[in-house]
Amino acid sequence: MQIEIDDKSGFCFGVVRAITRAEEALAAGDTVYSLGDIVHNRVEVQRLERMGLRTVSHDQMPTLGGQRLFIRAHGEPPSTYARAAELGIEVIDATCPVVARLQRRVKQAHEAMRRVGGQVAVLGKRGHAEVVGLTGQVEEPTVVIERMEDLEQLDFTRPIYLLSQTTQSIALFEQVSAEMRRRAADPSQVTVEDTICRQVSGREQHLADFARRFDCVLFVCGRKSSNGKVLFEVCRAANPATHQIEEAAELDDRWFEGVRSVGICGATSTPKWLMQQVADAVRARYDRDTSAAPTENGGSCDACHTPAKPQK
Repeated sequence: MQIEIDDKSGFCFGVVRAITRAEEALAAGDTVYSLGDIVHNRVEVQRLERMGLRTVSHDQMPTLGGQRLFIRAHGEPPSTYARAAELGIEVIDATCPVVARLQRRVKQAHEAMRRVGGQVAVLGKRGHAEVVGLTGQVEEPTVVIERMEDLEQLDFTRPIYLLSQTTQSIALFEQVSAEMRRRAADPSQVTVEDTICRQVSGREQHLADFARRFDCVLFVCGRKSSNGKVLFEVCRAANPATHQIEEAAELDDRWFEGVRSVGICGATSTPKWLMQQVADAVRARYDRDTSAAPTENGGSCDACHTPAKPQK
């Protein structure tokens, strides 16, 4: 059986940076409290919890005076930092630089729209941590567009400034921006700024091509991951024999009947070591021809490294 791990899947730069900073903080001693899941991957969160990371909510912040609070790659609104300062909490800020840049762009967009009586819209998942951080950058409301029906919230007689959550689909962004211009009383008053992270979006075509090459595809991803939902659908559209799992324990014997090749890939929140565990499990359970060595491509992007494997 051919078993191959996609060499472009796995943590993006922002997540690698956040995981590395968390590991460094934990190595320095004492508990670190993460404001929300550090990454939308249950298995990776559990690995870090064994090292001393604890996940907390905003409501628990008043109990953390004098403690270290980790801001994950998704970022937070200014109100969170102000609240931490009031409570005497030490902040470890691991906001992804791409997200931090987008937060500044949201504020600049609002400044521009104030001058002309316009409105700011962000294509993104309502309630997602990154989107909460973006909409919280200013007091004025930011319209969140999750699907085409949400365009009804906009006043098309006024100027519009459109941005996007960093992990959104380029195709959906283009569809939304085109529809905005079509509906606008004056299309020239619709400003469109593509703020999608290309390290993430560039994976869509690659994953589609990757998925087509195999009899069976295993997409390894935490079920909370917004990016994972998008990329899983990309894989499934290219190859209907694509299955989403969080870990090797979810493998189903029925998926491997008559299968001679298996592709393993994942989201930007999926650690390389977890995809390797899945590959090892598939080899152990379903590869009956031990004389042929499986093909596995690991590695990481040039901008990042692979976090440590889980401790025994």
